[in-house]
Amino acid sequence: MNNRLESLLEEIRQLEKEVLEELEQKREQWSYEIIARSVHFREEVIEQHRRQVTHVREYLRRAKWRHIITAPIIWMNLFPALLLDLVVSVYQWTCFPIYGIPRVKRSEHVVIDRHYLQYLNIIEKVNCVYCGYFNGVISYVREVAARTEQYWCPIKHAQRVHDPHSRYAGFVDFGDGESYREKFHALRGRAQELDDNKENRH
Repeated sequence: MNNRLESLLEEIRQLEKEVLEELEQKREQWSYEIIARSVHFREEVIEQHRRQVTHVREYLRRAKWRHIITAPIIWMNLFPALLLDLVVSVYQWTCFPIYGIPRVKRSEHVVIDRHYLQYLNIIEKVNCVYCGYFNGVISYVREVAARTEQYWCPIKHAQRVHDPHSRYAGFVDFGDGESYREKFHALRGRAQELDDNKENRH
């Protein structure tokens, strides 16, 4: 790994630390804490939130028709998401131990906690649960795919990749056959040590 790449990875670790510090400040600002993956607000904050809720009847009265009409189409995406979630989970639980790749912790990606917000009505809470689940599944699947790609095909593309995953920067350059043959097993080894490296960042 060259010095430039090591420097960039160190910058990423520093940014991750700053993000965690910022999240802690936000918890203090909005008076909540997380205990055993559950969000807890102070009682006076909960009462304040309840006064801010838009009741369902008023919420529906204000809703735009285009939002109501397209809602079933949005929710149709839930079924392929559930199937994708299941298939990818079976894949990594079956194959990752064979490859020696640490399993992705699904709970770190599929985060559902907006329903704790008492200023949301039931419709808003259900919508937020759906969005949290769907985007979490995409994040979870992406990490499973990234670890698989690093294990089997750690080569950069010739064309620019929009928003590449975090493993991509360490892949071998497109067209560099000599480095690919030299570094393939080392890159595969890093895929097998991902969890340890991640834990050391924090």
